[in-house]
Amino acid sequence: MANEKEVILSVKDLEVTFGSGKKTFTAVQDVNFDVYKGETFSLVGESGSGKTTIGRAIMRINPATKGEIYFKNKKISGKISKDLDKWVVRNIQMVFQDPAASLNERATVDYIVSEGIYNFHLYENEEDRQRKVVKAITEVGLLEEHLTRYPHEFSGGQRQRIGIARAMIMDPTLLIADEPISALDVSIRAQVLNLLKKFQKEKDLTIVFIAHDLSVVRFISDRIAVIHKGRIVELAETEELFKNSLHPYTKSLLSAVPMPDPQIEKNKQLIVYDPSQHDYSVDKPSFQEIKPGHFIWANEKEMEEYRKKIR
Repeated sequence: MANEKEVILSVKDLEVTFGSGKKTFTAVQDVNFDVYKGETFSLVGESGSGKTTIGRAIMRINPATKGEIYFKNKKISGKISKDLDKWVVRNIQMVFQDPAASLNERATVDYIVSEGIYNFHLYENEEDRQRKVVKAITEVGLLEEHLTRYPHEFSGGQRQRIGIARAMIMDPTLLIADEPISALDVSIRAQVLNLLKKFQKEKDLTIVFIAHDLSVVRFISDRIAVIHKGRIVELAETEELFKNSLHPYTKSLLSAVPMPDPQIEKNKQLIVYDPSQHDYSVDKPSFQEIKPGHFIWANEKEMEEYRKKIR
């Protein structure tokens, strides 16, 4: 199944470090995954696991220390030409986690949404620019009269819609959504997720969705990669991951997903992940495919155990 799909983004042996010398901190290491055209690929992990760093490395905000990132078969990590850099910005857009911090408070919504098409001159004349901006803002469920206002006049959910409009007006091929709903009320979350799904269907958009909440990504994702301390520990199709999770860290994340039934919620057992259960002193782990499309970070001894559990 995977072979028939077109790979739009490929991350190979990615490592991202911060600082230098003794203060070097490795945020992400040994990260490998492909994203297929038209799918939603989710990166899930707790705060500080490195998922946003991966998203920012794809966007070229955080430089990759090692490894390579390919987008549409072009290498976009490391030193690249100015033209290629512009092409990346044009085709990969990001929706940021905090809708308040990512919008310029001193600019009107009209200017914020137009900024990308101004920079790339993606309009014929002022009339065409206005038409594009109105279309972008109404597509996210806001009104034309909102264009003259400033970000502080909007709620969190509306600000996030402005952020989505700003990204979508560029007509990107790939959208990186970095926890776009974590700062929003629960009732607004579904609206924003539905909006992303709508764009995906209508515009053949590919989404890399970053989140810490597995119950949210189940609704929106085709495949999920679970990240722990900068490393992908398990990667599988969504239903496969929920039904047949193998890595103990994935199991602990799944056990923390709230249940709608209060009785089940009260009686459920939380699984606490203990990294010391892995003995990697001699038998070193690697990222291996345990069954088609299902990958896991494990050594040979653990692989044998996991194989017994496979359904």
